[in-house]
Amino acid sequence: MAKAKFHKSQRVFVKPVGTWAYIERVLPKWIRGCDEPIKITYDCGMGREFVEEELQEEASAIQSRLSNRLGEWRLLRAQNRWKSAEQCQHHPFPGTHPVVVTGDQDWGGWRVPGAEYDLDPTRVEKQAQLIVRAPSLLKLMQLFVNQAEQQPENLSEDLSHLADMTRAVLDELPE
Repeated sequence: MAKAKFHKSQRVFVKPVGTWAYIERVLPKWIRGCDEPIKITYDCGMGREFVEEELQEEASAIQSRLSNRLGEWRLLRAQNRWKSAEQCQHHPFPGTHPVVVTGDQDWGGWRVPGAEYDLDPTRVEKQAQLIVRAPSLLKLMQLFVNQAEQQPENLSEDLSHLADMTRAVLDELPE
């Protein structure tokens, strides 16, 4: 049975249209003999009804728009082609090295030369972990600056200075 996720007058992002709208009506589809509706659709005043998967709540839509800008970055392990696992037992993950993938496919992104990885594998592993988390850190910085701009009177002097520093770092990044 279906349950309504959205309510009347709620602001949602309509994915197929790519715009914001307010839900005008919640339209349950009933069948005889059932206590609950079998399907729920939503009228957003755009000429057709939308299902739940085509709509997105305001907070999650803003969050996904921020994350879609850079994509989902992830860490993969690639086999070391030049040394076996026995030859590099001092590495954190013997026989492999980190590869940061910044696209939808499992290629493209950041890699480190094998010789450099062999010099200081622990440092390279930490760099890879930091690079993978860069989009999340960027979102966090943007949310912090937005919050600071919306409520500057609620910030202490230290937090105001921190917001200014964060804004300066964000301003250095290309659009």
